[in-house]
Amino acid sequence: MSVLTIDVGTSVIKAVVFDDQGQEIALSRIGTEVLRPRPGWAEQDMDAVWNGVVTTVRGALSRLGPGHDPVRLVSFTAQGDGCWLVDGDGRPTGPAVLWSDGRAGDLLTRWAADGVLDEAYRRNGSLTCSGMPNAVISWLAAHDPGRLERSDTALTAAGWLFLRLTGVTAIDESDASAPFLDHSTGAYDPAILELFGFGPYERLLPRVLGEHERIAELTHRTAGELGLPAGLPVVVAPYDIAATARGAGVVDPGQACAILGTTLCTEIVTPTVDTTGEPCGINIAYGGRGRILRAFPTLSGTEVLDWASRTLAVDGPAALGALAFGTEPGAGGLAFLPYLSPAGERAPFLDPRARGTFWGLSLDHTPAHLARAVFEGLSLVVRDCLRASGTEVHELRLCGGGSASDAWCRLIADATGVPTARSADTELGAKGAFLTGLVLSGAESSMRDAAAKYVRMRSGWEPDPGRAALYDELHEAFLTWRGAARAAGWKPALTPVPDAVREAPHA
Repeated sequence: MSVLTIDVGTSVIKAVVFDDQGQEIALSRIGTEVLRPRPGWAEQDMDAVWNGVVTTVRGALSRLGPGHDPVRLVSFTAQGDGCWLVDGDGRPTGPAVLWSDGRAGDLLTRWAADGVLDEAYRRNGSLTCSGMPNAVISWLAAHDPGRLERSDTALTAAGWLFLRLTGVTAIDESDASAPFLDHSTGAYDPAILELFGFGPYERLLPRVLGEHERIAELTHRTAGELGLPAGLPVVVAPYDIAATARGAGVVDPGQACAILGTTLCTEIVTPTVDTTGEPCGINIAYGGRGRILRAFPTLSGTEVLDWASRTLAVDGPAALGALAFGTEPGAGGLAFLPYLSPAGERAPFLDPRARGTFWGLSLDHTPAHLARAVFEGLSLVVRDCLRASGTEVHELRLCGGGSASDAWCRLIADATGVPTARSADTELGAKGAFLTGLVLSGAESSMRDAAAKYVRMRSGWEPDPGRAALYDELHEAFLTWRGAARAAGWKPALTPVPDAVREAPHA
């Protein structure tokens, strides 16, 4: 049989059809627009996202050759966090507020000072960031209460798709994990709701679907829009970073992957939730009570490469890589802190004020050194996240758009000291949705068996001992420079300009 999968990312929506051997046989994609009406805001038009899903599904179906097996199952994944508010009729009450939105930064600062973030982390192992629903809804309560009054349910992107596909209003455990889930029960934790003062807004939280409740039938109306038969089973897979880990074959404790995408997300499977140590990252329900995905989704990822490409006037990340990897490791003593998101950073530390900077810049440095420092800074973030997990990792599977670069995959092996490997598949979020759909529909008995059968690796890189030793030193310096930047408030301490100078006329 054929399985249609949908992957609704922040910047791209994809529809992929897999055959019964797990091979991609049709692909369609369309770009999406992130709206930024004010500095630090990140939104999307919910109807535009749905229209993109319709376009890509019809596009993928049109690419199937004659005599293909009919689609028997639909399974999908989507970007996580954020707040996608709908009214009682399931219609949007405004644009979706995305995971990368930073408007609630001041609120996070206050929660951190009051100990709220730390206490919530000690309960479920997830550190709130400004794009999570508790922060977004609390901000709306203070600045746009009318929006909440018009809203009936706070969904995620996956919840919005499930509603449109099946008519079911709900959320799966992965999306519910941060910030409210009690991982021992799979239900919302009343103590965490109380911590964030969420009593008046608890009515907005959708029902949490258990592991075997995440399957429903495609409605007649939506079937007509998509060009599919009504009544097809529809499975909601874990949200995109977790689905991608599954697609990479990372399903058992101790396995790890890093997504080199819009978020630079390093993930490790663990058997239990870890709430010790400095609060950082999130813990995502990953299949029953015995699988947790410890994830460190940064706010700055490959968008940093896009920024560097524009700044250095090169034609995109591939050209930036060619420039960077033509120079020696260490970038001539230049280092880069890659915290460029207007919302600051959330992994492996939380600071809405975090900002990027180059350290050690001089007239001796060339554009190639700057490009190399950017790639090295991002790679050291991956190392930093592995260190924060406290888990010994023997292989790091790489995926996302950035993993197309052999040189970057090799650099990450050197910078982390861990062998890296890359999947033979290109659409790993969709592949994870495919595997999840097979297991929940009963076509495969377990995620481990499904991954062993359908996941194939094609490339691998071992750390070079000499370069790994260099990056050991650079990582220590990286942490020192980051500590200095945080202590300075992430910006230079400027002396206020005297009034006499400010008001002086130009010569």
